[in-house]
Amino acid sequence: METGQGSIHNDDAMQAEGGTSQQLQLVTFEVCGEEFAVDILAVREINRMLELTRVPQSPPEVEGVINLRGKIIPVIDLRKRFGMDASKRDEHSRIVVIEVASRVIGFIVDRVHEVLRIPSSIVDGAPQMACSIDSDFIAGVGKLDDRLLILLDLERLFANDTEQIDAMAQAA
Repeated sequence: METGQGSIHNDDAMQAEGGTSQQLQLVTFEVCGEEFAVDILAVREINRMLELTRVPQSPPEVEGVINLRGKIIPVIDLRKRFGMDASKRDEHSRIVVIEVASRVIGFIVDRVHEVLRIPSSIVDGAPQMACSIDSDFIAGVGKLDDRLLILLDLERLFANDTEQIDAMAQAA
């Protein structure tokens, strides 16, 4: 697995048994009934849904921008980004604000679950058809007792959006 901003990695924690396996500290959330996770170090904050300002000629998955303490943050709908069906937002919907490749971006999820620590040894590489999203965006799949957890590679997920997002933020 890659190291650095946006990838799934945590140097500080080691598994108790022998200290040979790294612990991953993840924020888990749900999109369209599937459970995903991102490295907690990439997450700046999690907010309830805020009023979004639409920006003309923005990419389809970009829902708009928010003003977060004086900084304009683009917000992407992960359902649209993954090519999933749209859904009405409710009281569980959240905007997860992350920093990736020196940019701050928000993305909308259906529900945030928890902060979870898992040993890196239970994470396998991304299979070709792990779920309904492009496997290029998957850093790995965690095998928990009763469920699978899809670990997202944030740098790959947002790599193609950065130029459009920068231009959109300037226009806002």
